[in-house]
Amino acid sequence: MKKYFIASIILFFTSICIHAQSEKSDFGITVSGFLKTDIMYDSRQTISLREGHFLLYPSPELFDINKSDINAKPNLNTLSIQSRLTGKITGPDAFGAKTSGQLEGEFFGTADGDINGFRLRHAFLKMDWDNASLLVGQTWHPLFITELVPGTVSFNTGAPFNPFSRNPQVRFSVLYDNFKFMAAAVSQRDFQSNGPAGLSSSYLRNSVLPNLHAQIQYASGGNIAGFAFDYKKITPRLVTAKNVSTDAAISSFGTSVFFKLNLASVTFKTQGVYGGNLADLMMLGGYAIKSVDTVSGVEDYTELKSFSVWCDISTGKEIELGLFGGYSKSLGASDNIVGSSYGRGTNIENIFRVSPRIQFNSGKTKISTELEYTSAGYGTADNADKAKIKNITTVVNIRLLVACYYFF
Repeated sequence: MKKYFIASIILFFTSICIHAQSEKSDFGITVSGFLKTDIMYDSRQTISLREGHFLLYPSPELFDINKSDINAKPNLNTLSIQSRLTGKITGPDAFGAKTSGQLEGEFFGTADGDINGFRLRHAFLKMDWDNASLLVGQTWHPLFITELVPGTVSFNTGAPFNPFSRNPQVRFSVLYDNFKFMAAAVSQRDFQSNGPAGLSSSYLRNSVLPNLHAQIQYASGGNIAGFAFDYKKITPRLVTAKNVSTDAAISSFGTSVFFKLNLASVTFKTQGVYGGNLADLMMLGGYAIKSVDTVSGVEDYTELKSFSVWCDISTGKEIELGLFGGYSKSLGASDNIVGSSYGRGTNIENIFRVSPRIQFNSGKTKISTELEYTSAGYGTADNADKAKIKNITTVVNIRLLVACYYFF
């Protein structure tokens, strides 16, 4: 029944697009997208999503009774779940603004058990005035800078070094000469915070305050530079283990600096991110319990902070050469820890990646290959020393990825 329902949605979406394209009006929906198949070989087991398709970092050592590393086993997979349908919508002016929208989905599913499931990527209305624009709906989190996306073949698009998340939001931008000023209020859906009940958007919803974002960009001649500031407040619990209601919350801050240099034959992109509780952006970090009231059970929290930087360089058109590099480091907490930690990679001190690629473009077809070397330094968080990761053991995964695209 579920497969028939999904097929009906896709056929309905396609029929609307075909009908809209047949209309002589300037308004309607234009359908586009691509088919993509990835063939992936990993030298060891990995921490990843969708049967290894969205790779984050190698799994830690795990020894059997003979002291052999269970996670040293290689892995091979082939998937086409990144294939995508995009509907770009145009319509009449409203409120003195030109209107547009986008509806996009793919077959990535919402969890490993939902692989091949059709899921929503983007769904938004955009209104453009002469020097301002308003976006309402789901699209990339503002910390994912769409003007300088890494050119990786891997679907991780530079995660966990590059923030990666799509969120429902209200975003307002103002243009002044070469400057763009942006403010956004963001919620969570597919990319959620971690907490006592696992991954959930309820922690942000129960704070009754959206994730707030401010950004400034300067653009000239294809070159871009900018700075972003992000604020998030979540409420991990509504009731303590002693059945006492609580509204204890944890506030976290994030900052980002980014730059793109567009030369005649070479494009260089880079971004640095620093902050706490960045786990919902597929990055290292989170938060932890720093104190507990012995009578009520009310918990106080502290951020688990991290820093990351990535750069990407590419050249060529018919034959494109590229190189991505990234580094991320756990910075621990501002306080000692007395209880649980919630986040991503809370036992990882650092992650490093370098991934060269080559892509061959011919008409609507592209064949790409990428060699991705990723190392992760696993250790133990010393809660008595502000959750600093100690006794580091580094593990490495080498991924060979071959991808075939067909655009339409």
